[in-house]
Amino acid sequence: MSIEVIVQNEQEAIQAEKMGAARLELVSSIDEGGLTPSFETIKQVLNSVAVPVQVMIRPHSRDFFYSDSEMNTIIEDVKNVLNLGGHGIVFGALTKDYAIDEQALEKVIAVSDQLDITFHRAFDEIDNQLNAYRALTNYKKQVKRILTSGGHVDCLKGKNQLRKLVELSKEMEGPSILCGGGLTPTNIEEIHQTVRASEYHLGSGVRKNSSYAEGFDKEVMEQVTEMKA
Repeated sequence: MSIEVIVQNEQEAIQAEKMGAARLELVSSIDEGGLTPSFETIKQVLNSVAVPVQVMIRPHSRDFFYSDSEMNTIIEDVKNVLNLGGHGIVFGALTKDYAIDEQALEKVIAVSDQLDITFHRAFDEIDNQLNAYRALTNYKKQVKRILTSGGHVDCLKGKNQLRKLVELSKEMEGPSILCGGGLTPTNIEEIHQTVRASEYHLGSGVRKNSSYAEGFDKEVMEQVTEMKA
């Protein structure tokens, strides 16, 4: 079982790696659900850890619809990550009828065939997730995983849908399912018993007092990073 942890800066990235995180998601403005970090923060984090870093590419928190101008910003941000030596990004875009915006995704993929993309929780706003998963499988060379709570408010409520997605991912040999949303050390084992995913994504659940304003809870981090599949 692989554990990914949200970090906001270089100090947190170093701490999370030391505490056993297998991969990091780097964000700014976590109170808005996570936006694109600054160039300097990306540079510092990529230079300070050895584990993979997935950099959030999201210019605003209003929705997951992007204008041509916003797509230009997104493309520049992706190029910045690549120029700094990174390959991992977290990106998702939807059409106005809440389907995968394949045109936007193709524009991002066209920047480099070396990209390692996590399609983020925009996926949870899609009604038919199984069909959406099949659409993303067409891009599995770059879209390596999908961050989702199964279309529900959290993974506990979405565990049955998450199980279906994990089964579909194995059947189609497509992007892996990265379970995230409301995970805590007290519920992750119960969720895993149903879902049987290989990757889990934690945020406030591994923080002191469940707060992003505070550091990681060492005991909790050890508990989740030492879990076995």
